[in-house]
Amino acid sequence: MERKMESPFLSISRRDWEMEGDHFFVVRDKYPVSEGHLLIISKELRQDYFSLTEAEKLELTAMIDKAVASLEDLDPEGFNIGMNCGETAGQTVFHFHCHVIPRYKGDMDDPRGGVRHAVAGKGYYNL
Repeated sequence: MERKMESPFLSISRRDWEMEGDHFFVVRDKYPVSEGHLLIISKELRQDYFSLTEAEKLELTAMIDKAVASLEDLDPEGFNIGMNCGETAGQTVFHFHCHVIPRYKGDMDDPRGGVRHAVAGKGYYNL
């Protein structure tokens, strides 16, 4: 279901952009999960990943790599890369954005399961 609403991302000043590509710009997350948490945001209003054009999808990979490289000075030991697509998946701003979340040893007691913790009780498993 395509939502028609004004995006708060459209009012972000270019002065706050960390970097940009043809189709995306990158900013620090206003509510960071960890130090260095970035958002890659589409310049055109697109609802989610599945609304991106093929050209945008191709550029997204390069923008993730650039975002990760820009955080090198923080010395993260891992990353979570994530997109919430749809209200049921937790999306609250219906303008495409990709989270680049640096992870640091000790930032949580047991990080095993990573993004699987998005659904309660599903994060822990045995191999």
